[in-house]
Amino acid sequence: MSKQKRSYTAVYKRNAVKLSEEKGNVAKAARELGIGAQLIHRWKKEQGEFKHNSFPGHGKAKLTDEGREIARLKKELHYTKMEAEILKKAIGIFSANDSKNLGS
Repeated sequence: MSKQKRSYTAVYKRNAVKLSEEKGNVAKAARELGIGAQLIHRWKKEQGEFKHNSFPGHGKAKLTDEGREIARLKKELHYTKMEAEILKKAIGIFSANDSKNLGS
C-alpha cells in the first residue's frame, strides 16, 4: 500500500518555519507538527533564498525579485513588438487605400 503524498499550503510552510525559529529547534517543531525535520529544513532554505517569493505553489517557478522583474519586462517587450507589427500593417493598408483614392 503506497502512501498518499501530502501537500501543504504556503501559509502552513511559513508558520512551520516560524515555529521552528521560535522553538530554536527544528526537530521539536517537526515533532509538534507531525512532519519530518528535513521538510522544515528544506522550507527554511527556500524561504531564506526566495524571501516572500517562496512557496508559489501549483508548479509555478520560484523567482527572485530580479527574476520576476525580468519576466515582466519580457512580457511587456513581447506585447510592444506585437503592437508595432499591427501598426506597420495598418500603415500599409491605409497607404494602399490612399494611393487608390488619389489615382481616381
